[in-house]
Amino acid sequence: MSYLFPVLKVLIVASVIVFTSWLAQKKPALAGFIIALPIASMLALIFTYAETRDSGAAITFAKSIFVAVPISYLFFLPFFVSDKLKLDFIGTYVLGLILLILGYFIHQYIMKLLS
Repeated sequence: MSYLFPVLKVLIVASVIVFTSWLAQKKPALAGFIIALPIASMLALIFTYAETRDSGAAITFAKSIFVAVPISYLFFLPFFVSDKLKLDFIGTYVLGLILLILGYFIHQYIMKLLS
C-alpha cells in the first residue's frame, strides 16, 4: 500500500487543481476563494503526518508555513509599484523573485528564533 500513497497524493492534489480551474470558468469568485485557501498546506500537513506520525515535525512544518505565508507576499509587492518604477512584466517578476529570496533569509532567521 505504501507504494500507492504517492500516487494517491498526486491524484488528490491534481483533482483539487482541476476542479478549481473548471469552477473558475463558471464561478470565478468562488474558485478564487477556494484556491486562496491553504489547501496545499493542509494537504501537505496531513500527508506528512500520515507518512511520519511525527507530531513535532508536523507542528514545526505548520509554524514554518505560518511564518512563510506573509513573507511570500514580498513577491507580489513589485506588481503594486511597477507603474511608478516603470517596470515591465519581466522586470517586475524578477524583482519579485529577488524579494522572495530575501524573504527566505528572513524566514530562516524567524524560524531559528522560534526553535
